[in-house]
Amino acid sequence: MKEIEIKSTLQVYDALEELPKDVQELMQQSFKIRDKAYAPYSEFLVGAALLLENGEVILGNNQENACYPSGLCAERVAIFSAGANFPGVPILRMALSAKSLKHQLITPTPPCGACRQAIAEYELNQKKPIEIYFMGETGKVVKSYSLANLLPLIFDNSYL
Repeated sequence: MKEIEIKSTLQVYDALEELPKDVQELMQQSFKIRDKAYAPYSEFLVGAALLLENGEVILGNNQENACYPSGLCAERVAIFSAGANFPGVPILRMALSAKSLKHQLITPTPPCGACRQAIAEYELNQKKPIEIYFMGETGKVVKSYSLANLLPLIFDNSYL
């Protein structure tokens, strides 16, 4: 038997104001779109703002459905929109924010597993890392230099 260790390195900022101005602006866009999310069941709002290499910003928020599997997370709404409207244009960074209508959310909230897998497909295809910044409603902001850092054992097309 052999044991392997997998490490992820993340940067943690104490507040939004510590981020570079362009990232702060992208995060502010995630706040605005987050507050327009359709989440009547979970009351958990998520916003995603993606910066593309061509300067376009793509926004997405979570869209719930009474039949839960039919809904879609903010990250996938945004990334699929980018793929549909700007095919082949690399994604440079993502800003993600989450807010609960039940309590104040100060814990940085990363993408779920399904979203990580979807983002991985784009990161692998573009052969460039996607920076991911995520936070709750307020408080600390976490930065990952790439999706592969958040999902180190990626399932990709090499297995098919």
